[in-house]
Amino acid sequence: MELLNTILAMIVTLGILITIHEYGHFWVARRCGVKVLRFSVGFGKPLFSWKDKLGTEYAVALIPLGGYVSMLDEREGDVPESQLNQAFNRKPVLQRIAVVAAGPLVNLLFAVLVYWAMFVAGIEKVVPVTGEIVGNSVAEQAGIQPGYEIVSIADRSTQSWDEVNLMLARYVGETADVPVIVKPLDGNLHQTLVLRLQDWSVDLETQSPLMAVGITPYSPDYPAVIGRLVNDGRAAAAGLKVGDRIAAVDGLSIDDWREFVEIVRGSPEQELQLSVERNEQMLVLSIVPATRRLESGENTGFIGAGVEAVEWPESMVRTIEYGVLESISKAFLKTGQMITLTLDSIWKMLEGILSVKNLSGPITIAKVAGASAASGVEAFAGFLAYLSISLGILNLLPIPVLDGGHLLYYCVELVRGKPVSERTQMVGLRLGMAVLFTLMGVAIFNDLMRLLT
Repeated sequence: MELLNTILAMIVTLGILITIHEYGHFWVARRCGVKVLRFSVGFGKPLFSWKDKLGTEYAVALIPLGGYVSMLDEREGDVPESQLNQAFNRKPVLQRIAVVAAGPLVNLLFAVLVYWAMFVAGIEKVVPVTGEIVGNSVAEQAGIQPGYEIVSIADRSTQSWDEVNLMLARYVGETADVPVIVKPLDGNLHQTLVLRLQDWSVDLETQSPLMAVGITPYSPDYPAVIGRLVNDGRAAAAGLKVGDRIAAVDGLSIDDWREFVEIVRGSPEQELQLSVERNEQMLVLSIVPATRRLESGENTGFIGAGVEAVEWPESMVRTIEYGVLESISKAFLKTGQMITLTLDSIWKMLEGILSVKNLSGPITIAKVAGASAASGVEAFAGFLAYLSISLGILNLLPIPVLDGGHLLYYCVELVRGKPVSERTQMVGLRLGMAVLFTLMGVAIFNDLMRLLT
């Protein structure tokens, strides 16, 4: 059932974003007088299709990993003389640029719309209050202590942990003194501290920027009570049930969930004796944690169980909400931040500062889509906006085959006054396909490695 939900979430996510992207091309093409032959969501054989009064075929195809808008074009086949004025290749270069750029730009505008709706409706976030500070870390050296709220980073307000991580991510691989304003949770005295980053290396595959500076977010105490189980996990097989409280492991008393998790992680394929409280009765169950191999090469144990949710203190949760008009500027600002972060990440990958292990393919997208959909509308909307931005930026890269490659050719044509030669375009097409297939191969390989570890 979980796998089915993940697949459905991926299909819905990609379906929405692909439809929006292709509709951008379609809408501008129609406004420029280009005849659209087919609007397809998905590749391959159409599952079903229909035509409108202008002769455009709309199709939903079998493979939901992309889509396309097919336009009348002399390069694609014979065009009746009566329809030459509707052929894409006959349109002025500025109109062709507009048609090609429309898809990615609509993806970016869609992200703005989603963020606007979220800000108007209100987003519930955890206040960024520090928990444990790792000894001798960048955060400890800066003077950050447990129980501090992070008010701003580099003069940018940080109202949630998402915003803290977003700001810190900008400095990965850099040397910088980053000003951080903090205040005690129970006071109003603001302090300015400085995070001193020196060639700051962060493995984003295994840790967040927040963890890399040595900050653990505050969280309330979690009793060691089972809240959920994986159907085929070791916990379910051992007889554990939702609502069970882990009282002891091998005779050692357990005070909270973190303590239990630490023991499990340190005991792959080792038998543990659990003292379990169930309906005011004590049971003894035996369990052997399965093994998961981390990127570092270290083996860790897991049992396929999650903790029971607890109520957060009201002071630790805030609702980020703005008026209808103010939300417009906030949405553009948020989208701009995500565009900057995405471009910065791409550039740092090219420089070798960020590992290509951070590239993700359809498997990871499916897993994240499923998890965000299960977490509620707010989480799913945020993921949809982020993925829409990524899709828009990816398509604007100057790689032949992508929209950005076509834009590059048309911009050259605009400057030279004549089109790029067919031979040059064919060479570019081959190079572009090689680059694109290489990136796809790396992304899918990373997906598979994540599944196996």
